[in-house]
Amino acid sequence: MIKVGIVGASGYTGLELVKMLVNHHGFQLTYLATTQGGMTVEELHPSLADVLSLPVEKADVNTVVARCELVFLALPHKASMGFAKELLEKGVKVVDLSADYRLDLEAYEANYCPHEDKEHLDDSVYALIEYYREELKKTNLAAGPGCYPTATLLGILPFIPYLDENSPLFVDAKSGVSGAGKKLTELNTFVNVNENIFAYNPLKHRHAPEIAEKIEKVHGVKMHVNFVPHLIPATRGELVSVYGVLKEDIDPLAILKEHYKNDPFIRIRETPVDIKSTAGTHFCDIFAAKNGNALFVSSAIDNLLRGASSQALAAANLMCGYDEGMGLPTIPYMP
Repeated sequence: MIKVGIVGASGYTGLELVKMLVNHHGFQLTYLATTQGGMTVEELHPSLADVLSLPVEKADVNTVVARCELVFLALPHKASMGFAKELLEKGVKVVDLSADYRLDLEAYEANYCPHEDKEHLDDSVYALIEYYREELKKTNLAAGPGCYPTATLLGILPFIPYLDENSPLFVDAKSGVSGAGKKLTELNTFVNVNENIFAYNPLKHRHAPEIAEKIEKVHGVKMHVNFVPHLIPATRGELVSVYGVLKEDIDPLAILKEHYKNDPFIRIRETPVDIKSTAGTHFCDIFAAKNGNALFVSSAIDNLLRGASSQALAAANLMCGYDEGMGLPTIPYMP
């Protein structure tokens, strides 16, 4: 058993990691930490009473090094890179769920803040599993993609060779409220979200450069990405619809089926997808159709799992020589 820890165990993604690691056959959860510590996991997450008993400690690099071979960092942007830098220098493998290692330096600093660990930035592997599987097997630093980029890229990447690169992509993305994290803001109060739906940061959201950068890295094509996220009155789940212009006639579903024929966690649907069918799972469901040269691609994921924690676990599995799917959830929360 490989000993692992979670730094940032108080958030939704930290909780999802705990829930998967409790019954993982290859990883032993030996360390839980937050910025404050001083409690038990049952106090931090009462839903885990009689399931797991571990102290939640104040995050400390030396303690991680003494107890863990790999650590998941479920920390906010900027907070993660300082912690990761020390751990990597001491030989601990890192799976980072923040944005700190998922972009090139210029794009990161233009959209977030000055980077404090340029030395390791080039060593990171973007943990979009289906496209970086082999690279993840050889790295000590996995950078978890954003939830919106995950759903968007898995849907649109198979079609980039068939799209008119001079025509922009339009991404209409909708997410449950858990995507905003646990911190209460005016945006995510019950009275604002209930029976409501609205866009936020339209055309200015920092996931747009992440999507554009990864399209260029995979296909060598620069696409202009217009990204509009929306908050919907649901706890979890994400539905992304992408619109592009084709430069040749294709069969969209045939392309998807061929492209992902060896990827067990991509499900190609014959009818439009929905968020309920993927909630609670690592699956990404994708549907596509065309009308003349207009392409429509829609994908659905669980934003907390495939968009964060289960994708992080899949990366950790590959980094440690395990089967990619070990411990990943496959049963949706239905009804």
